[in-house]
Amino acid sequence: MAGYIVTWDVDSRDSALCAKLRRFVYGYELHNNERVYQYPGFVEREGVRYLGQSVLFVIPDQLSVLRDFLRMNGIDHAVRTASVGSVMPN
Repeated sequence: MAGYIVTWDVDSRDSALCAKLRRFVYGYELHNNERVYQYPGFVEREGVRYLGQSVLFVIPDQLSVLRDFLRMNGIDHAVRTASVGSVMPN
C-alpha cells in the first residue's frame, strides 16, 4: 500500500493542544449517565496505520485531512513517501 509517513512534534507543556491532538488521532468516549458515546479517531479510518508515538502511515486520500488538522493547530510535522505491506500473523 503506497502512502505517506507523517510525524509531528508538540510541546508537551501545551496540555490543551496535546489533548486536542490526542482526541483527533485516537478518538474518545463520553459517559453520560448509563450511556457511552464513542467517537473514533483518525487512526480508525481506512488506510491509516499507527506506527508509533507521533507517527502515522496514511494513504493519499487521507493525507490532506491530517495535514489540514496539523496546520490549523500550528503543529510542526513532516511527510515522507512510504509503502507498507500487509500485517503478518505471529
